[in-house]
Amino acid sequence: MKILFFLTVLTACLGMNAQSLSWTADNGNGTFTNPLFYDEFSDPDIIRVGEDYYLAGTTMHTVPGLVILHSKDLVNWENISYCFDRFDFDDDAFALKNHKEVYGQGIWAPAIRYANGQFYIFSNVNGKGLQCYTSKDIRGPWKHHNMQGRIYDLSVLFDDDGKIYAIHNYGEVRCTELKPDMSGPVEGTERVIIPEGNGVGEGHHMYKFNGMYYLISTDYRPNGRTLCSRSKSIWGPYETRVISADETYGYHQAPLTQVPHGEQYRIGHDGTKFVLPPVDKDATACTNAHQGGIVEDTNGQWWALLMQDFHSIGRTVCLMPMTWVDGWPMVGFKGNLGRAPRTWFKPGTQTEQNSIKEQIPHAPYVRSDNFDGKQLGRIWQWNHNPEDKMWSLKGGKLRLNAMPAEQLMWARNTLTQRVIGPKSITTVELSVKGLKAGDVAGLGNINVPCSWIGIVMGQKSKTYTLRCFEQLTNDTIDVQVALPKGKIWLRCIGEYDDNQAQYAYSVDGQEFKTLGRMMPLSYQLITFQGSRHALFAFNTTGKNGGVAEFDNFTVEEPMADRSKNIPYGKTFRIINLTTNRPAICDPHGILYDTHPNDKNERTMFRLIDKGCGMVSLQCVDGRYIKVYGEGLAGDVRFTTDANEAEVFLWQDYLNQEFMLYSLKNHRYIGKSPTTGSPYSMDFVGPDPARKNGSVFRWEE
Repeated sequence: MKILFFLTVLTACLGMNAQSLSWTADNGNGTFTNPLFYDEFSDPDIIRVGEDYYLAGTTMHTVPGLVILHSKDLVNWENISYCFDRFDFDDDAFALKNHKEVYGQGIWAPAIRYANGQFYIFSNVNGKGLQCYTSKDIRGPWKHHNMQGRIYDLSVLFDDDGKIYAIHNYGEVRCTELKPDMSGPVEGTERVIIPEGNGVGEGHHMYKFNGMYYLISTDYRPNGRTLCSRSKSIWGPYETRVISADETYGYHQAPLTQVPHGEQYRIGHDGTKFVLPPVDKDATACTNAHQGGIVEDTNGQWWALLMQDFHSIGRTVCLMPMTWVDGWPMVGFKGNLGRAPRTWFKPGTQTEQNSIKEQIPHAPYVRSDNFDGKQLGRIWQWNHNPEDKMWSLKGGKLRLNAMPAEQLMWARNTLTQRVIGPKSITTVELSVKGLKAGDVAGLGNINVPCSWIGIVMGQKSKTYTLRCFEQLTNDTIDVQVALPKGKIWLRCIGEYDDNQAQYAYSVDGQEFKTLGRMMPLSYQLITFQGSRHALFAFNTTGKNGGVAEFDNFTVEEPMADRSKNIPYGKTFRIINLTTNRPAICDPHGILYDTHPNDKNERTMFRLIDKGCGMVSLQCVDGRYIKVYGEGLAGDVRFTTDANEAEVFLWQDYLNQEFMLYSLKNHRYIGKSPTTGSPYSMDFVGPDPARKNGSVFRWEE
């Protein structure tokens, strides 16, 4: 890729638009920064139809189910549809009835396709088999086909001869022909196409290009990797290559909830038996970019949309440029195949034709809700099928009738939405006037372990007890509160990159007090979801209770505006996160590090703005950084000619942390923390702990 391509589109990139108040990957300057969404979106599958892109993802046990997003540029997305409003199976488990549940089950790993003039979305429901939803309009309505059969975590290919194939299974990959009317598999057609022993995993995505079959899969043993298998026949034989590995973007694994030894998880479990083991921050584990689909954009460039674990937020999506090498679709670029920059140019920005389509940066969802509408916002999902007669939108309020439950995880009519990172403050107003004896209502976190803050009504007199409950410790903190206006404001302060959150409350909506400790958060494979806000009401006396009224649900994101994250116009030092030492322009002509207290002017830098997030680095003494040769240790030196200065793409890691990405060799500048070598331009990316010498912090 030539720098000339980038320079031809500077007029489209200059000038950073104001960021929205909610996270969007679009930086407003012709670049984007991963993740695409800073909230959960698991098992992404992508298609392009004309100039439109559609992304489908897992929703597990929550409804509406099977979410569909739409985009014109692969960066800015909008939630436009779900396949169904509620599970239509006659099974108490999908509605939390009679102590039955489908936590960590439900519907997952969809495959979205467009063929025969209509859209198809295939997915599995635990215990119910393969499901298919069809519609001529992506916005629905969708027709449900229960195809049954034991086919899950699948991809579907509509082949040129009209036959339809499902590719599925882990390790031993199988292919089964499907009936055109979506009534089920064609009996007797299932065959093994990739035998066990080839290192191939699951989460399949099958494509056919130029007569060749390509299967994108993910493996999680011993850690997450993305693979491609290809063959001239759908039935094989296949050869396999790893196309992405070890790309964590500098994120280590979150604490993974473990259930008591030798026991099955039970809702209402004694939380003190849970184990949140320490995390190896240096290991990639399975959190790195893996399962997802690939797509060719309207300019002929290829992209992978892979999911990655972002701490307690759960799994979300990263957009990664691809390069075809010897007939293989590889993530990244030559010189650094298998890895991809966190910040890159938006699709269409770097083409010679300069065909960039201006998109106003926007988030896929509207998260705040005053409940004044006739319908809930698309961001909301119910925890299992709700009891529709027991909730309503009335008078600008969300009204939840309290139904019998012993604790939050069994509470029906619990309304949820995903938390948003990296930090956010969520507040809701609760009217308690309609509550009755034994009612519990408030704001919680549907996770394992769960937690909540809310009002508990006394059994006899109408007393208000504010309670903060944390399942991990089985800790309950009670505070008696006077509510002369019949209202209380509840808040969750989430620091999700740091896997922690704390509750707070206010009796006037102005002054807030924290209650309970800063709680550790986890990701876990029990519900297979990250943290979720929950508005709930239930009654502990075994009967229906009163009504909780919620209003003015707001989500503030203090880190959503990233327009000032690049220190344009500032003089700053570059501190290596690994050594905590500042970089210095050595008189000998190399870039090295020095003592933390060294205030020499040669430790001070300025940025030269090249547009589109591209920068050159100038020492205050007037010299510019230039990379010579292959970028090995000692190749990072200086020039006095501004025209020879190296052009880097700034990689924003938030909190004034960053990396510098070479547009010449597609690697990063860094310094070994152990060898004593000077700086080089030879780092493939950050390690999970950001301690390999390639991640920096700038300070004025």
